[in-house]
Amino acid sequence: MEETFGSTCHGAGRVQSRSAAKRSLRGVDVARALAARGITVKTGYMSSLAEEASEAYKDVTEVVDITDKAGISRKIVRATPLGVIKG
Repeated sequence: MEETFGSTCHGAGRVQSRSAAKRSLRGVDVARALAARGITVKTGYMSSLAEEASEAYKDVTEVVDITDKAGISRKIVRATPLGVIKG
């Protein structure tokens, strides 16, 4: 509590900026990969979907493991994504 003021990460964090992700990935390919994992995609602009690609983020499992081992947060459940909505 004293080290983090009662806060923990709320996401994995990016390894690519939004513009870098859009340059290196295609939204249609991201949608196809998500659909193959059973994840529903709703977007106004397919090209903007690349910004939210899994590749643009750190490995969330590693981030959660680190916060758990550091005593910042406690692992309770693993969530499975059902959908992505990108405006």
